Amino acid sequence: MRIAVTLECEDCKRRNYQTNKSKRNTPDRITLRKFCRWCRTHTSHKETR
Repeated sequence: MRIAVTLECEDCKRRNYQTNKSKRNTPDRITLRKFCRWCRTHTSHKETR
């Protein structure tokens, strides 16, 4: 089963992206390097619920 998750910038704490993940394959919280348009650089974005 796939669930919708929101990704939050670790620097400015803004919620920039929404994505889906499989709870069976990735039970832990995911962290991706994405572009933050407020920081104007690529930063780590962590999963929030």
